Amino acid sequence: MAVKVTKAEKKVNYDKKLCKLLDTYQQILIVGADNVGSNQLQMIRKGLRGDSVVLMGKNTMMKRSIRIHAENTGNNAILALIPCLVGNVGLIFTKGDLKEVSDEVSKYKVGAPARVGLVAPIDVVVPPGNTGLDPSQTSFFQVLNIPTKINKGTVEIITPVEIIKKGEKVGSSESALLSKLLIKPFSYGLIVQSVYDNGSVFSPEVLELTDDDLVARFAAGLTNAVGLSMILDYPTLPAIPHMFINSYKNVLSFAVATEYSFPQAEKVKEYLKVLRLALVMMNAILDV
Repeated sequence: MAVKVTKAEKKVNYDKKLCKLLDTYQQILIVGADNVGSNQLQMIRKGLRGDSVVLMGKNTMMKRSIRIHAENTGNNAILALIPCLVGNVGLIFTKGDLKEVSDEVSKYKVGAPARVGLVAPIDVVVPPGNTGLDPSQTSFFQVLNIPTKINKGTVEIITPVEIIKKGEKVGSSESALLSKLLIKPFSYGLIVQSVYDNGSVFSPEVLELTDDDLVARFAAGLTNAVGLSMILDYPTLPAIPHMFINSYKNVLSFAVATEYSFPQAEKVKEYLKVLRLALVMMNAILDV
């Protein structure tokens, strides 16, 4: 006979599990779980077995456990998780590569029909082509202003038509039509909303950055720093080579324009003499 666990005991067990995970893992993915069913969640758990653990729960319970655990352990870094616990979210604790775990989570998406009242996460477009429906079903298309024709005893859509826009609620007519066409326009799964790594919280877009992206951003920042140093005439390590070059150009220009000279300037003066001579000869030829 199974032992019945009270709500209070469930809360205590949940708190112990969450605190143990917080002590064990330093990397956490905060994921949105809207419209994710229990079977789908079980598939995700199986796919992530190894270095990752999925934990769902009420936000109030998670926030309370995190605050108390931070007070008891002095680990205030975990308090950065609390602002992320908004809406229907869960936590994925992992010791693996964050990018790889995020990619693995994104694989477990399932198609879903457009149910009435559901807010569309994407635009829904009905493609042209034969629907396989008999002419008696044309009323559905007429309500939604979808151009059709009868072809070989079935209804054929002439042009693609957007029937639902992102952010709009699905109506009964749209839902019925998509159901008749066997179209499941939406797909749902766990969506990574934020990433926690050793006390820092950042956007999941950071995980998509490659080494080339990092080098490019570093170079852009370095260019800005050099430009600022040059404008303010304030020497910094990356700006010093440019300052030396500019100073050398100034001294060289002064030497070329006056009798003052130095070894490097002599070479430039010789080049300029040759250039002037070449220009004189070219003008003489053109005059002839």
